[in-house]
Amino acid sequence: MVLRIAQTEQEVRAAQHLRYIVFYEEFGAHAPPEMVADRRDFDEYDDYADHLIIVDEARRPEDGQIVGTYRLFRREKLPQGKDFYTSHEFDISPLIESGAKLLELGRSCVLPEYRTKHIMQRLWAGIADYLADHQIDLMFGCASLQGTSAEAALGQLAYLQYFHAPPEDLCPVVLKDCTQGLPFPEKETINPKRVFASLPPLIKGYLRLGAYIGKGAYLDANFNCIDVCIVLPTKQVTSKYIKHFERKVQKELISDSSFNQNFSKENKSE
Repeated sequence: MVLRIAQTEQEVRAAQHLRYIVFYEEFGAHAPPEMVADRRDFDEYDDYADHLIIVDEARRPEDGQIVGTYRLFRREKLPQGKDFYTSHEFDISPLIESGAKLLELGRSCVLPEYRTKHIMQRLWAGIADYLADHQIDLMFGCASLQGTSAEAALGQLAYLQYFHAPPEDLCPVVLKDCTQGLPFPEKETINPKRVFASLPPLIKGYLRLGAYIGKGAYLDANFNCIDVCIVLPTKQVTSKYIKHFERKVQKELISDSSFNQNFSKENKSE
């Protein structure tokens, strides 16, 4: 496995093809005709973003060697007059006005057979390196609950609002709340452990890193999901992953006295 930023247009198109397979063919998002014709998920932001990819070189090229991807969009790459993708669903002005160096995360997906803890750790290790390289202060982006029934997701959404709300000065607010008018359960009636266990793996991963969840939820009918806004200070990611890799190295040193590891940001491979 190799983890890197996509270097060529061909690699970006392959990542877009992977997104199409996962979002549209697996999860039932509604693709416009131009995407169906090319079997790629794409939008105007792709040209300005960096695309983190996991490549399995053991796969046949015709089967697609890119098995996981994350779109990373830095504030300084935002074209003049354009807003972040997340701003179509949430008012993120508190983040913009914070003065923090921002990174928008999005379009995360992995092929079903590669959805393991190890692969997600590899992706987040790559993101942690990216944060350090570009001195990012704060990450944000949309994360999804599958399905379009706000009523069915109400317990999960209430848990996220009650237990993972950000500080007021870093709180995005949804533009159109799909839970408006629905009876939120009382905080005392929620079993946090049970609800946490029911959340999608990506959201659980964010929360384990210390992410906050902005106010409200957005119904994205095109993608057949309900979106929440993730807010994640980068110091929480980098510190946790430094500790993770320190523990890994210590274990290897104990098990192999001749252990000698060279770290290279340019070639992260197994």
